[in-house]
Amino acid sequence: MKAVQVPKAHEMKIIEQDRPQLQNPEDVLVRVKRVGICGSDMHIFHGSNPLATYPRVVGHEVAGEVVETGKDVASLKEGDHVVVEPINYCGECYACRKGRPNVCEKLSVFGVHEDGGMREYIVLPEKQLHAVDKQLDWDEIVLAEPYTIGAQAVWRGQVEKGDTVLIQGCGPIGICILKLAKIAGATVYMSDLSEERLKFAQENGADKVINAGVESVKEKVLEFTNDTGVNVVIDAVCIPSTVELAIDVVSPAGSVVVLGFTEQPSAIPQLPITKKEVTIVGSRLQTNQFGPVVKYLNSGELTSGGLITHKFKLDDVKEAFSFVENNPDKVRKALIVFE
Repeated sequence: MKAVQVPKAHEMKIIEQDRPQLQNPEDVLVRVKRVGICGSDMHIFHGSNPLATYPRVVGHEVAGEVVETGKDVASLKEGDHVVVEPINYCGECYACRKGRPNVCEKLSVFGVHEDGGMREYIVLPEKQLHAVDKQLDWDEIVLAEPYTIGAQAVWRGQVEKGDTVLIQGCGPIGICILKLAKIAGATVYMSDLSEERLKFAQENGADKVINAGVESVKEKVLEFTNDTGVNVVIDAVCIPSTVELAIDVVSPAGSVVVLGFTEQPSAIPQLPITKKEVTIVGSRLQTNQFGPVVKYLNSGELTSGGLITHKFKLDDVKEAFSFVENNPDKVRKALIVFE
């Protein structure tokens, strides 16, 4: 079978591998149908993902069809359509005992620490696969994993009905956060430097948008909220200045959710954090978010709404990565299609 491997930074090739076999009674063999290209895949290719190891078959946004199941598999059967939960964890460390396996001491992420889904067949344990409605299009369900990133950020920010939320950044993850925040019942403002991205955010439910290149985000947020600030700021831009701004514009008793992996420090004074008693949290991957996301997909509450802009065949994967890299203004989400 074919697989897309990054043997080292700045190098990619399509290799031949043996089709994987069931090894354990809880294993499931899946024929891959769609794989999304994520920013983290691009970072692995460029050597800028500090957590990845090489050589690596990339891809963690995966949808496929069940081909075979181990004897102990109870929830899945041949022909089921599934999405992949890309984390494997020990279940015993402090984080796991606290119900936070996404930050397990021995966390292994599919497509980052272990070979991922950009190949024709995969074998994973039943617990990492979630069945979805077979009537849904593959292009819709492959977005389940990025939606869980959005759901995690919304959960970490404790977003509730009636809250005001500022999402910094209208890229794919920002849009996923938007969709889940709206389902939660929040009023959502979004900022970005791109008019095209801001327009797309409005088309997908953003209540107000702010062009951070020509407007003061702080002034607009205070205007929208009668000078109180927003209850939750979710930073999907992830640079020092956006973290600093988040502390500035969040309301008293509000929350700031940080998604970034940059090691650049932000200059944040203690006074506003203490004075407003701000809660600052990180958000990484997801914890128990696949269940709700699959429910929203099955019910039709969660749809792509134009998020997918480009599709490429497996044999054109190098072209796909190059296009995504060189056309950030044109690409929202690109998929690799397996037929």
